[in-house]
Amino acid sequence: MTAPEDLHPDIAAALDDLPGGVVIDSTRAHWPELGMSIDVPPAGEEGSVGSCATGNVCAFIGTGLTGTRVSWSSCGTYAPGMTVRSIANARSAGYAQARSSSGSVLATAIASSWANVSGSVADVRCVP
Repeated sequence: MTAPEDLHPDIAAALDDLPGGVVIDSTRAHWPELGMSIDVPPAGEEGSVGSCATGNVCAFIGTGLTGTRVSWSSCGTYAPGMTVRSIANARSAGYAQARSSSGSVLATAIASSWANVSGSVADVRCVP
């Protein structure tokens, strides 16, 4: 079991923001009921998490699909619990949108694409 003090700050913040997460290790957590997970790349390999698994919608802390990644396997509207600078839609249909707290669309990623985001993201919405 990973001790709370050993958790990466991004993992600890996500667990605080969204109860019900299961810690996998110091850099990964999963929310089974939401089909959501968060992954932090190893130090020095920030770009290595730049992929979004087929069928998922992902939000990344860095531009160009880099840094800590939150991913969802089910389509819905989710608050990622972190700063979002890029999104990816690895589904074969529909689109994903990064939205502000007022509901304004900050970025859209159509099926099999991604987009950088500017502005403060309140949620990521997946539309079938």
